[in-house]
Parts: sequence; structure tokens; C-alpha cells
Amino acid sequence: MASHRKPRTTGTRVAGIRTPALATAALTSVALLSQTANASPSDDDRASLEEVEKKVDDLYRQAETATEKYNAAKERTAKQRKRVDSLLDDVAKRTEQLNEAREQLGSFAAAQYRTGASAPDTATLLLADTPQDYFDQTQLMDRLTGRQKDAVDDYITQQSATMEKRREATESLSTLTDSQTELRTAKATVQKKLSTARVLLSQLTAEEKARLAAIEERKREEAARKAAELAAQQAAEEERQRKAAEAAAQEEAASGDSSTSTGGTGTSDPSTTPTSPTTDSTYAAKAEKALAFSRAQIGKPYVWGATGPDSYDCSGLTQAAWKAAGVDIPRVTYDQVNSGTTVPLSDAQPGDLVFFYADVTHVGIYIGNGMMIHAPKPGAYVREESIYYDGESSIHSVVRPA
Repeated sequence: MASHRKPRTTGTRVAGIRTPALATAALTSVALLSQTANASPSDDDRASLEEVEKKVDDLYRQAETATEKYNAAKERTAKQRKRVDSLLDDVAKRTEQLNEAREQLGSFAAAQYRTGASAPDTATLLLADTPQDYFDQTQLMDRLTGRQKDAVDDYITQQSATMEKRREATESLSTLTDSQTELRTAKATVQKKLSTARVLLSQLTAEEKARLAAIEERKREEAARKAAELAAQQAAEEERQRKAAEAAAQEEAASGDSSTSTGGTGTSDPSTTPTSPTTDSTYAAKAEKALAFSRAQIGKPYVWGATGPDSYDCSGLTQAAWKAAGVDIPRVTYDQVNSGTTVPLSDAQPGDLVFFYADVTHVGIYIGNGMMIHAPKPGAYVREESIYYDGESSIHSVVRPA
């Protein structure tokens, strides 16, 4: 299901943060509302507070986007480190084998020298561009035994393979360095966004924080109302399907009785018999395990980049939940959204993954009745919440991962 992100306010951007419009709006809000602490807030005051709230939410959203980029960079870095370590081990083994083969070739050259076939010593062999060149130049190839010729061929093959592995290791080290730089950049971006949001919130007075909480409560009430609507729609559809299945069964039974009374076989045409959609029992069993795990994490803090067991970010929680059900899904939202079958929101089943925002930077696990379990944002805890917690337009898609 396509979605559109909420319109953002304009302002000069530096490193992804609106400034000075951001700081100005926050300070103006604090000044105006502090002056009217004992008076009824005006419409202009409320607008200023809501603007601060929107900017804080926007910063959290930007931080979550940066978190998923950090997670992806961390995954790439870990994989690249394993590849580099493997290549370096391989190069070390090949180099050892190459040295042994080099010593063997040196013994062949020394033996040829002792027979008077050639004056050059072992150093000449080792300084040649290839052993083949040396033996060709000294006309020794004709005098080598079959075993010695095989040793020369094997050395040449090993030398070529070792040089190729060294080249791969050098390139992989370069890629690893780039991945580490990207990781540090993503980490710094997350920290900067969260720090700016914390500063904005710290500037609010107690009265402003109370009003901000009231705004949040109204949003939760609206989200709960939308969840109840979806639950009612899904229940109505399930009832319709149940009645259709019952009607089909009765029609089939009546058809069977009629066929029996007229001497028929009592077998109806399957192409004309409606069948009721059934829930995949295998998926339902796995989903229940994923949900049981998710429920056990409720109350644990959101920590960006965390995958448990004491804290989670959004995609870390969903990955861990489905892993508990025996299903491996990718680490980040960008990959998780492609790790299963996309289904309409109206057909969402418990266990499905619900993705949010056009850039697919948040995810929760659906529990039914328009509700989900998710790790919301920094400063919050894993909790049950309406899938409409940030508005209907924020929902991107629903994916069935197994």
C-alpha cells in the first residue's frame, strides 16, 4: 500500500537539520508560553507548541532513518570483515605453499647445476620473471623429469592464484575501510539528531510539556478509533466468508441428496463449489511464536542499533521475534520489506510486518484488531499501539514473512 510522508516545514538545512528556523521556533515557543503560564493559552501559542512537537517528531524520524542506515552499514562492515579475514588466511596459506614449491624448484636447479647442465645458481631461478622463463632460457626443460615438470607447472599455477588472492584482499580491505567510514558517519548522524531533539524538549516548561502530552493523547485516541474501525471491517469480512462457506456447504449437501435420490453419484462439480479461504496453519503457528516473543519484550527500552535481549530498535525487534519462530529475516527495514509476500492491510493477519513511511524506516509486528507491537523511538519502550499511531498515511505496506 503506497503512502506519502507528511509535509515538512521549510527552513535552511545544515547536515539534515533545519536551522536556524528550528531553534528559532523552539525558543520563540518557550518565550511566548512562559509569559502566559498563568493565562489561557492563545491559538498562536498552541500553534507554536505544535510546531515544536512536529519538529521533534521530524528529528526522531530522521534519527530512525539514520539508524536503519547505520544498521545496514554495520551489516556490510561485519560481512566485509569476515571476507577480509578469510582472504588474508587464504593468502597466508597460499604463500606458505608457494614458498615450499619455490624451495623444491631451487633444489631442481641445484641438481641440474651439479650435472653440469647449467651454471646459473638458485638465485637466478628465483629472480626470473617466472620459473618457466628460467628453465626455458637455460634449456633445462628438456632435461627435467615428468615429476619436475609438474612441479614447475604447479608453482606457476600457485603463484598466479596467490597474486589474485592478494589483489582481492587489497580490494576488500579498501571496501572495509569505506564501510567503516560510512558506519561512523551514520552513527554521528543519529547522535546529532537525537541530541537536537533532546535540547528542544529540555527547553519546554512544565506547562508546555503537559500540553504536549495532551496533544499526544489526542493522537492516540484518534489512532485507537482508526484501529477499531479496521478491526470491525476485518471482523465483518471474516463473518461474510464464514457465511459464504456455510452456504456453499449446504448447497453441496443438498446437491448430494438430490443426486442420490436420482441415482447419481452424489459428487458435485468442484469448479462450481465455493471454497472458504483458510488461514495457513503453518504460518499461524509460527506467527504465534513470533507474537509470544514480542509480548515478552514489552517494556524494554528502544535503543538505536540494538537487537536484544535487553533493548531493541524497530527492525531489531521484528528480526528477533521471527527468529524465535524459526524464520530468519534480514536485519534492516529496507530488506525486511522484501522478505515476504505483500498483502492488503484489510487482509493483515497476526504476525505480519507493518512498514511505515515512504522511505520504509519503521516496522512493527501486527497482533490483530488494528494493533501492533513495536519499538517506537528513542526514549520510549516496546509497547502495543495502534498501527495508525502516526496517521493513516504513514502506513507503507504489510508483509507476510513466512
